Amino acid sequence: MKILVINCGSSSLKYQLIDMANEKVMAKGAIERIGLKINGGEENVIVKTDDGKFTFDKELMTHTDAFNEVKFILTESEHKVLNSFDEIDAIGHRIVQGGDIYTKSVLVTPEVVDNVNYLAPLAPLHNSAELKGYEACLEVVGPDVPQVFVFDTAFHSTMPPKAYMYALPYEYYEKYSVRRYGFHGTSHKFVSHRVADKMGKDIKDLKIITCHLGNGSSIAAVEHGKVVDTSMGFTPLDGFMMGTRSGGVDPSAVTYIMKKEGLTPEEMDTILNKKSGVEAISGISSDDRDICAAQNDGNERAILAHEMQAYEIAKFIGSYVAAMNGVDAIVFTGGIGENGVWLRSKICSYLGYLGVYINEALNQKTQKGAEAELTEETDKVRVFILATDEELMIAKDTQNIVLDLNK
Repeated sequence: MKILVINCGSSSLKYQLIDMANEKVMAKGAIERIGLKINGGEENVIVKTDDGKFTFDKELMTHTDAFNEVKFILTESEHKVLNSFDEIDAIGHRIVQGGDIYTKSVLVTPEVVDNVNYLAPLAPLHNSAELKGYEACLEVVGPDVPQVFVFDTAFHSTMPPKAYMYALPYEYYEKYSVRRYGFHGTSHKFVSHRVADKMGKDIKDLKIITCHLGNGSSIAAVEHGKVVDTSMGFTPLDGFMMGTRSGGVDPSAVTYIMKKEGLTPEEMDTILNKKSGVEAISGISSDDRDICAAQNDGNERAILAHEMQAYEIAKFIGSYVAAMNGVDAIVFTGGIGENGVWLRSKICSYLGYLGVYINEALNQKTQKGAEAELTEETDKVRVFILATDEELMIAKDTQNIVLDLNK
């Protein structure tokens, strides 16, 4: 079975074609600046196959235009990997917000589309754009190709009310669905199952803490295969400091700054989401590579940003150990989780009370895409670096739903 995975933004479309017979990525890429004028030499189309990486520029004004370009790339261009689009058995879409409605991936129907649109105010930058991707696919391939929605929030839907409720007037939960949802669920699901496989154990017998660390970061407590808590909340802003996001802040500090600066809610939202976090503290960048370089040069604010980040992550890990009354494995994944040598080391230095002592030599040389255990198989708490694969997880869910459909 061949599955096409689509991840749409308001002006972008990322794609990955996977042959599920061997889980091989046949082609992947992205189309950026959809609906925007392309200046000469601005290469907005990216294609990666076994033959290499290719980029070029093409003005594409709608998501349907972009999807038609994907179809052309895969079936007719010099980089083609299919003889016909009919070889694609199903399409899986990443959808950020499933709310209280969707606790698992689902086959797309008109009712599902209506519900995802209804939930769009909870993820205004994502759900609407992702629906554009679905509609573009539907227009190009028609209704006979099954399409599946895979929700970022679904894996976190097992959280109990004591974890997902906020101590706000209950009517806001009833009227506006204000609660903790969590995000990066597809990644947390993939690596929690992957670490169970690496340990040779049933996930139902394990307590796992998964740390998805990137420009956006979150941590999840996975007890016996089910999420019991996660750091992101009503939106991906909550939790600990990230590239440009503040993470958790005293709400009174927010209202105080708004009054002092005369800021609108929209302006404050921009500050918290796009002008805070590591970039704000360091004064340098939101890119961890830049922070590492500045830290190595002795830049005090870069050092402070990293120290704060490690400290906050370690506190979340500690709180989740308490929530699950123990932990068997801690996983680092995501761009920083896989590449962040200093950050991994510093976080683990806080965990000596758990008996965590990592192999520092191995930690120093393990980079993105590699899998490694930083502890010993006999250790009570084991620490792993694992590469996440959200697209493969989406493809697996899509395949399972299509197979059930054909039974």
